[in-house]
Amino acid sequence: MERLLSDKWDVKAKHSSSEALQRWRDLCGVVKNPKRRFRFTAKLSKRDEAAAMRKTYQEKLRIVVLVSKAAMHFITGMQLGDYTVPKEVQAAGFQICADELGSIVEGHDVKKLKLHDGVSGIAEKLAVNASDGLSTDAEALNRRQEIYGINKFQESKAQSFWVFVWEALQDMTLMILAVCALVSLVVGIATEGWPKGAHDGLGIVASILLVVFVTATSDYRQSLQFRDLDREKKKISIQVTRNGCRQKISIYELLPGDIVHLAIGDQVPADGLFLSGFSVLIDESSLTGESEPVVVNAENPFLLSGTKVQDGACKMLVTTVGMRTQWGKLMATLSEGGDDETPLQVKLNGVATIIGKIGLFFAVVTFAVLFQKMVSRKWLMGTTFSWSGDDALELLEYFAIAVTIVVVAVPEGLPLAVTLSLAFAMKKMMNDKALVRHLAACETMGSATSICSDKTGTLTTNHMTVVKSCICMNVKELSTPDDAYDLRSELPESLVKILLQSIFNNTGGEVVVNKDGKREILGTPTETAILEFGLSLGGDFHMERRASKVVKVEPFNSTKKRMGIVLELAKGGLRAHTKGASEIILAACDKVINSNGEVVPIDEASCKHLKETIEQFANEALRTLCLAYTELENGFSAEDAIPATGYTCIGIVGIKDPVRPGVRESVALCRSAGVTVRMVTGDNINTAKAIARECGILTDDGIAIEGPVFREKSLEELLELIPKIQVMARSSPLDKHTLVKHLRTTFNEVVAVTGDGTNDAPALHEADIGLAMGIAGTEVAKESADVIIMDDNFSTIVTVAKWGRSVYVNIQKFVQFQLTVNIVALVVNFSSACLTGSAPLTAVQLLWVNMIMDTLGALALATEPPTEELMKKSPVGRKGNFISCVMWRNILGQSLYQFLVIWFLQAYGKTFFRLHGCSNSDLILNTIIFNTFVFCQLFNEVNSREMEKVNVLKGILSNYVFVSVLGSTVLFQIIIIEYLGTFANTTPLTLMQWLVCVFIGFLGMPIAVVLKHIPLKCERASSATFLYMSRFLMMSQRKKDMEVSQRKKDMEVPILASIIN
Repeated sequence: MERLLSDKWDVKAKHSSSEALQRWRDLCGVVKNPKRRFRFTAKLSKRDEAAAMRKTYQEKLRIVVLVSKAAMHFITGMQLGDYTVPKEVQAAGFQICADELGSIVEGHDVKKLKLHDGVSGIAEKLAVNASDGLSTDAEALNRRQEIYGINKFQESKAQSFWVFVWEALQDMTLMILAVCALVSLVVGIATEGWPKGAHDGLGIVASILLVVFVTATSDYRQSLQFRDLDREKKKISIQVTRNGCRQKISIYELLPGDIVHLAIGDQVPADGLFLSGFSVLIDESSLTGESEPVVVNAENPFLLSGTKVQDGACKMLVTTVGMRTQWGKLMATLSEGGDDETPLQVKLNGVATIIGKIGLFFAVVTFAVLFQKMVSRKWLMGTTFSWSGDDALELLEYFAIAVTIVVVAVPEGLPLAVTLSLAFAMKKMMNDKALVRHLAACETMGSATSICSDKTGTLTTNHMTVVKSCICMNVKELSTPDDAYDLRSELPESLVKILLQSIFNNTGGEVVVNKDGKREILGTPTETAILEFGLSLGGDFHMERRASKVVKVEPFNSTKKRMGIVLELAKGGLRAHTKGASEIILAACDKVINSNGEVVPIDEASCKHLKETIEQFANEALRTLCLAYTELENGFSAEDAIPATGYTCIGIVGIKDPVRPGVRESVALCRSAGVTVRMVTGDNINTAKAIARECGILTDDGIAIEGPVFREKSLEELLELIPKIQVMARSSPLDKHTLVKHLRTTFNEVVAVTGDGTNDAPALHEADIGLAMGIAGTEVAKESADVIIMDDNFSTIVTVAKWGRSVYVNIQKFVQFQLTVNIVALVVNFSSACLTGSAPLTAVQLLWVNMIMDTLGALALATEPPTEELMKKSPVGRKGNFISCVMWRNILGQSLYQFLVIWFLQAYGKTFFRLHGCSNSDLILNTIIFNTFVFCQLFNEVNSREMEKVNVLKGILSNYVFVSVLGSTVLFQIIIIEYLGTFANTTPLTLMQWLVCVFIGFLGMPIAVVLKHIPLKCERASSATFLYMSRFLMMSQRKKDMEVSQRKKDMEVPILASIIN
């Protein structure tokens, strides 16, 4: 089967091309119901429409920028004479309408902005104070919303249940059967009268309606689950100032006039204008396609919704929201594009197509054989050219059987079972604090062989406190508030002032009063810990901020591992402060404050003391930061770079971030599941090693390496080194990206990567599964991720892996069950038609069997919860066969048993049950065959719960869905046999006949036990051997490619030199 599918049915789990997605659609030759089959696949036409819209806007924006630059020359002397404020806007208390605001920002119209008195004039016309923000008065906010709209883009309406019923009716085979039923009704009533002649036709109609309503109910429930998940994905909060207080609100509550605080990694939530800030770089590629970041400042104040803050921080005045923005229009189109289909969905569409073609062939042959038998019989009877109503009904029944074989043979439920299982898993994972953004991530996570995890906030609690300091060359414990008070009393007052100035100014955090009137510290956990330390020393955040003027800010950069600020002091003079990784800042210092509070040059002894202090703090698993300053005696311009050297070391602080409870156990669980966990962090290597040992990540045979050392290694060294790396410290985003790329391409690993910062986006994008942190993660990181870990906990990542494996195994179980039914139903009907001239299973009965194996089977098997045993197996990896040898053994074994049973009953059933004297012996025997067949499927459904283990009943009662499906199937089977015989072509059975049917079905269970003990040659090679072999081959090929590339470069150098000469 895997060979038949070929590469044409392969798509990537991420970033598949439109051509690849279209290719498999074109290959789907036998599709009963396209509306249902392709419901949960990407709408490629809508994506093309969005791409065209983005391209048009890109061109439009480029022209607008050129025009606005040209208009700058003609602004002087112009007046605001052409604009009239609409009466309803004036009546609401505003002086500018939504359309005018939209034209200013979206059109980058500098001329109009100037005519409206700039950003301050716009704020005034929007009736907002730029310092205090909007009032929280509900009536005022509602009035503003009526004039300017809400910050939501238009979404397609939820489909009602009846839409799903209508779509279920679009099944081609069901429509053909409906026509057959209508003809049967007309002919039957004409020949046999009412109601006897209507029984067959009404039976088919009732079966069709039952199939349609059960299918529609299942699909409708799935759509509700996906809608709930979509709603969760869109829950994004943003910091605003309202009533003079900083607070978090949903982006959907934003209104024009809101003052929004943006920082690195945030997505701009609406169109707006720059109020204040430093070093702001905006990535507009998502909207315009331009990769070059745009500098936003007072001269170019336009901020567009959907763009990302690449660097810096600022305050923004919201001007335009929702569908009035270009991003809103684009998102309304993109939201209709849907998610990419997953590799399993595509692969199972391929399986359904192949089996469907086989089924269609068998259906045609079956009808041909039955028709030939009928014509032969009439030839022998001499009535070849004499056709009665009964003959027409018989021929119609044969045609209905052929069509129903197609219904049963085409496993339309296979790809839909993937969607059902994924929807179920995603809903459950949401309860376990994991939000899946892309469907494919669920199934890919089950194949993960490597997890590259951050340290801070993922393996640790992210609740940081300063517990040690080294100031004036003295190390002091800071475990209680009194310790901080004692420290201040020991330090010279001049040093305390510089220390507090550094803490409260050179920070990305802020101390604010929240809406409850309480003091709150905003910022990253590291910044929060430093600010808390400053407050415990008796500092006043706002007083320190007012005491000096900010000249330039360089926010923290994960590549440089530092941040800096230049201040203009109240008494004159300029001072630069820097803060960051201890060894990097210490290397930039040439002076230090000694134990007497004096600034002295750093000598060998003091340098050694500080380095030993850093190492001591790091060995205690503390994150270390160094604070330093320098006086800028030669002046400084805002265009200049903040100095990189010549600093005076103020001190070193050690920050405690405890390891999360349960992490060590989760890492051990990953190891037992064949998943390698690596820590990739920007921290000091000693800190990283201490935490890694505490988590159980770093073992005796593992390697801890620093990013700068890693990136200097040659390819040959990396090939040997990477499998042993367990910790990478002082890593840059590029180091993380390089490690992930090598693991995926060179070593053929399936890699999951965690990230929270803007610079983690490339690694999250490169990884097979990108895992962003929900609490500490930036919006840029979340958008690049496939799964958002809502509680930032490593244990949740392990839960995601467990659910991923569960999805994969559940779908395998369902495929095994459905293929067994397919094979038996096909072979039984075809062989019976060829040998006896009739089919033992009627159209109505086959429709019931189809529902058992399709909708109900998917519900029962595709929604099994994960078990602990799943994490004791090796991962499937990148190249595992989905339909394994174990599955084929079980499928063929059960199919053979069921076929032999049905054949025996057909050949010797009348003798076995002593039916020769009965007037309706054929009907009784066919009822027994149908009943036996159904119970064989029910017990095989139970067998399919475990593909390799003997105990299939373990945990069955805890799965209420499985028990409900099984119970309702048995109940309906009893009703069909005992009470609906007229419509279903059955007759009531005796108790003994019922017991024999159930017993024959039950015999499938001990046969399954026997089958599971049959050794398989293809299973002897372990997955680990396969993994290592594939790694070796990939490494060898990679090495050869690099050698060829190097030889080409060696040849190009002399040629290039000769050309230059």
